[in-house]
Amino acid sequence: MHSGSARPRRWFGAGLLFLAWATANVVTAQTGSPRRTVWDGVYTEAQAARGGMAFGPSCGNCHVLAAEGKAPLAGEPFWKSFAQKSVGDLLEFVTKNMPNGAPASLSESTYQDLVALILKSNGFPAGNTELARNTIAGVQIVPKDGNAELPANALARVIGCLARRGADWVVTNATPPERSERAGPGGEDAARPLGSRTVTLKFVLTRLDALAGSRVVVSGLLIGAGGVDGINVTAVSRVAEKCP
Repeated sequence: MHSGSARPRRWFGAGLLFLAWATANVVTAQTGSPRRTVWDGVYTEAQAARGGMAFGPSCGNCHVLAAEGKAPLAGEPFWKSFAQKSVGDLLEFVTKNMPNGAPASLSESTYQDLVALILKSNGFPAGNTELARNTIAGVQIVPKDGNAELPANALARVIGCLARRGADWVVTNATPPERSERAGPGGEDAARPLGSRTVTLKFVLTRLDALAGSRVVVSGLLIGAGGVDGINVTAVSRVAEKCP
């Protein structure tokens, strides 16, 4: 991935990544059951131990299982990349990008063991069932308290009404920030329900006067958790002439 397309850079080399997912403990319309999260124990200790044996020769030259150091896989860098995503997304990403220079070259079971190790390194508890592709697709990566806000510096998108407020451009009636892997509008952005937030646009490099009063989608890096201090803009696109 490259910055020229306003897509997030690969986390296992640069530190930023993709997509929005629902927060934990949301009740599904079909079953009425709360969604599972990483706090429910989705790997085993034996599996993480096998991941530890595979990590050195496959990953150790490029990464550390800590919050600081060379391409860290734990702590804040992990949350910036994967908060609100699923363990299935994490497994898919690791499979497609690891090891560096030879992606998808390890066995499926080894990738599963490595993801178990990454989860253990981030303090998520072990359980009684081994992590497998068919068991973790919808398991959400969220803080223990279920906080739905994306962390600072996550690449995100918001939809709302573009307005001028003093010297700043803002998006009013903004939706909560969600993960973004692309710039520009999506198919439902023109009609989806808006929110109640106001998000300040920072470091805007293009003139937006022609878009004032329109419904827009804004992509960029969140400044502060949930974009409380604004969004560092990479793209602004009109999705409807009138707003809301």
